[in-house]
Amino acid sequence: MSTATVPAPAPVVAPPRRRARPRGRFSAARTARYLLLLLILAFVLIPAYVLFVTSFKPQAETSSSQAWLLPEQWTTNGWRTAWESLREPLLRTFALAIPASAFSAMLGSMNGFVLSRWRFPYANLVFAFLLFGMFIPYQAVMIPLRQLTMSIGLGSGIPTLILVHTIFGIPICTLIFRNYCESIPMDLMEAARVDGAGMLRTYASVILPLSAPGFVVTLIWQFTSVWNDFLFAIFLSNTQNGPVTISLQALAGGQLSNYSASMAGALIASLPTLVVYVILGRYFVGGLMAGSVKG
Repeated sequence: MSTATVPAPAPVVAPPRRRARPRGRFSAARTARYLLLLLILAFVLIPAYVLFVTSFKPQAETSSSQAWLLPEQWTTNGWRTAWESLREPLLRTFALAIPASAFSAMLGSMNGFVLSRWRFPYANLVFAFLLFGMFIPYQAVMIPLRQLTMSIGLGSGIPTLILVHTIFGIPICTLIFRNYCESIPMDLMEAARVDGAGMLRTYASVILPLSAPGFVVTLIWQFTSVWNDFLFAIFLSNTQNGPVTISLQALAGGQLSNYSASMAGALIASLPTLVVYVILGRYFVGGLMAGSVKG
């Protein structure tokens, strides 16, 4: 009888050992990176520090030679003066920024949907003309815009600014929503058409519920732009009926400026946009990336 030969077991090959990364080099690189970030952060926060400490100084300590020093005598007189001057303009600015942002975002979402999914003759040309409004310098249209509002009977104030900011916000909102609607799968549109939905029903039932990221981006963008606007405000309003930027400029103007009140007013005026970015900043980046990949 022949005996079967048993094959010899294959030699076990040890997996190659990974070369350990030198800890000293990695630690030094990470430390250098953190130091660089801290340096950039300190550079960015220097103006905020000067604003903050100067807002609590009495008028005698607000010279440029003492700008970096902490106040010897802390006082809130500047904050009280700034709040009394900016309280009503802040309310008017909220009444301006919220509806102007909402109107331009809603109109931009409609335009973006139509220009991306409901093709019609010369759609690209219409879109190009809409985008052209983004590249017109505001300084070039201020005088004609002022003459137009006066000729059609629009007075100066918040209602006129709402209309102007809504119109000038349509191009950027349309661009954002058109890119976002391109990422929505066409199968959803076809399913809505099969169910008998028209353009408006498709927009209300399919596009609008899926457009939350686009609305976050456009609302943050428009709210910040409207809140910080000074050029439209100076031409189409005044200190009695205009937004906070006009009153802030009046608070800082003059030969004998109250620097502590000016610094406190700048902090008060910038607080709403800071809160918006702190709360919704992560959604802003996510909304920008939502339309970057087409479905």
